[in-house]
Amino acid sequence: MSIVLIGAPGAGKTSVGKRLARKLGRTFVDVDQRIEEVVGKPVAEIFAEEGEAYFRQLEQEATVELLETYDVVSLGGGAVMNPAVRDALTGHEVIWLKVSIGQATRRVGMNTVRPLLLGNVRGRLIELLRERTPVYEALATQVVDTDGRGSSEVADQLASERTVG
Repeated sequence: MSIVLIGAPGAGKTSVGKRLARKLGRTFVDVDQRIEEVVGKPVAEIFAEEGEAYFRQLEQEATVELLETYDVVSLGGGAVMNPAVRDALTGHEVIWLKVSIGQATRRVGMNTVRPLLLGNVRGRLIELLRERTPVYEALATQVVDTDGRGSSEVADQLASERTVG
C-alpha cells in the first residue's frame, strides 16, 4: 500500500512527498517528474506538442505502475479526474493536501510553466478547484490543510502519525 499525495497545483505534493519518504525511510516518486524523465521533455511541452489527452494517457499508465513500486507517490493535480486512476487508488492511503486559492497562487507563482494554468493563474486555479475538490474529498483517507505551513512541518506531522503505535 502506497501513501499517495493529491491536491491542487501549489499544495506541496512533491516537496512534502520527498520529505515524508525521507523521514519514513521509504521510496518516493513524483508521477509528473517520472513522465518527464521517460519522455525526455517537460510536461508543458508534452501538452503543447502532443495534447492533453496524450499526456493523460501517459499519466494513467505511469500512475498505475508507480503505485505498485513506490511507497510515497505524488500525483499531478488533475490525475484524479481519470476514472482509471481513481480505481487504481483503491486500497492506498490517499492524503489530500488542501490549499486555498490565495496560497496556491502565491506558491505556483505567475511565471511558472504549468500547462493548465496559462493566462489568468488565479482564475484557472479557481476553476480547477471547483471541478476537482469534490473528487479530492471523495478519494481522501486524510485531509491536511497546508495553508501557512511549510512542507517540512506538513511532512513532520504526517511522519509522526505513521510512526506512532
